Amino acid sequence: MFSHFKHNGLPLWAFKAALLLAAAIWGMGTVVIKSTVDEFPPSWLVGVRFLGAGIILGIATAPRIAARWRENPRGHLRDGAVLGVMLFLSYWANSTGLTDTTASNSSFLTTLYVVIIPFLGWAIIRKKPTRFNLAAAFVCVAGVACVAYGGAEGFSLRFGDLITLLSALFLSFHVLYTAKYAPGRSMTLLTVIQFVVAGVLGFIVGGLTEPVPDFAHLSPETWVSLIYLTVFASCVALGLQNAAVARVDPAQAALFLATESVFGVTFSILLLGEALTVSSFAGFALIFAGIVISEYLPLRAEKKEQEQAALAAETEAADMEEADAFMR
Repeated sequence: MFSHFKHNGLPLWAFKAALLLAAAIWGMGTVVIKSTVDEFPPSWLVGVRFLGAGIILGIATAPRIAARWRENPRGHLRDGAVLGVMLFLSYWANSTGLTDTTASNSSFLTTLYVVIIPFLGWAIIRKKPTRFNLAAAFVCVAGVACVAYGGAEGFSLRFGDLITLLSALFLSFHVLYTAKYAPGRSMTLLTVIQFVVAGVLGFIVGGLTEPVPDFAHLSPETWVSLIYLTVFASCVALGLQNAAVARVDPAQAALFLATESVFGVTFSILLLGEALTVSSFAGFALIFAGIVISEYLPLRAEKKEQEQAALAAETEAADMEEADAFMR
């Protein structure tokens, strides 16, 4: 009974619910971006979202991150800036892709980063992909092929789909380099820095390549969208994830977070009226299956091996005690 309770006096299901809520917030974020990019250009959207989130998070955590900044300002600034560039590229590509693809396609194509990461890791840190990674890649490629299938029109990926796949690639780099830079750094401080860097880059790229939004005449719906993306999809969801992943089994946490794509499609159908073809539905199902294979099954297998090893060690120790008792 007590195994169902964790730190802070909260039951384990509460932390799992927090992961589901974070996934739902991010899934809804895709729908919000899709409904906003026509009035608010992609680069400006990234700029407002992340600069605002960086300022809010920085103010909220200032006492805690100030000391870590004084310890190593150069290291935090350098690593945070690199992560900020990758974060900007990922969300810029994602927002740009949504100008020419559906929110449903974007939700699932973006989550391919969990399958890409093991292969990038092989190139960067020389860690060979497992059989689960290879199987997941095969299933996900089949899923993308189903998404690209247009019936009588044959196979084709729209410009928006290709840009969204590029977003998944940049997000993969972001995850890998976050893991590389995390040791010895304050993740909260790195998050604040990368948010600010991504936001500033959004304003710079937007100012050079896109028309300046007419802030004075934005619709109330657009302002609500900007607030949602800044406060909820950036600050709140990140906080929920960070609080939960330290207390939920990694395999389960990965599966809960992978439901972001499912929420994205669900909200796209309910709120945007998007209709799924049989081919698209099959593709989404295959991509989600690939995510489960890539994220959940390896950790489950590792946990099972550890349990078997522990059981074998206990059995061996018991046999040795029995032998010692017999000898005496």
